[in-house]
Amino acid sequence: MSETTATKKLRIAHLNEGALWRVSLSAPRGNVLDAEMTDELTAVFRAAAGEPRLKAVVLTGEGDHFCFGASVEEHRPERVAEMLARFHGLFRQMAQTSVPVLAAVRGNCLGGGLELAAFCQRVFAHPEARFGQPEISLGVFAPLGSAILADRVGRGAADDLLLSGRKVACAEALDMRLVDAVDEHPEAAALAWAERHLQPRSASSLRLATRAARMEFLQRVDRCVADLERMYLDELMATSDAPEGILAFLEKRAPRWSDE
Repeated sequence: MSETTATKKLRIAHLNEGALWRVSLSAPRGNVLDAEMTDELTAVFRAAAGEPRLKAVVLTGEGDHFCFGASVEEHRPERVAEMLARFHGLFRQMAQTSVPVLAAVRGNCLGGGLELAAFCQRVFAHPEARFGQPEISLGVFAPLGSAILADRVGRGAADDLLLSGRKVACAEALDMRLVDAVDEHPEAAALAWAERHLQPRSASSLRLATRAARMEFLQRVDRCVADLERMYLDELMATSDAPEGILAFLEKRAPRWSDE
């Protein structure tokens, strides 16, 4: 049995008598993580923390794509501090909830969407999925990606993604361990894995094991992200090129870099 509820930008299905939740980003075509969707996701994970029977959350995206990333409009200089605080607050809430999270990815998984997937315990992807951390092409960097990607894919591959901004196909993402499993039906594969490996476990023990497995990682990431936020706001946004890159994207033109 399942029970489905919806917010403006999410659909939440409570499966297997509440043991599993499927949370779908529901703002096609790009499922952009704007302020509203970020707040709704944060609220879902806050609610999940109070559900003692819950053993896993599967994140997926409606439509052709998982997520195009955070709202570029909200990266404008006058809005970016609020955006970063809200976005990083989502990940802090995910960590505090201590429930395993599985990502099921179709289509493009970019920017903040890649950070969201990479933060999950496992990533299931369609063979045609594509992944990228393209912030550098806008003249900025990805604070959370800078803090977490090397733990998932290794330093060399993380530097590649963060500095080049290129998209990688699913096969390459699997080779670098950005993706854990490839399936024509990634959502079904994620749910099946959760049913087989997580649902038989004690919910309370599973939450403690989730906290234990990531304790050192999350403590380090929390400190690092705070420093990276300050670097982004105090140094990056003081350059000429970061605001120019954001404006060029919004105006659909090539950026005119001053290299300053």
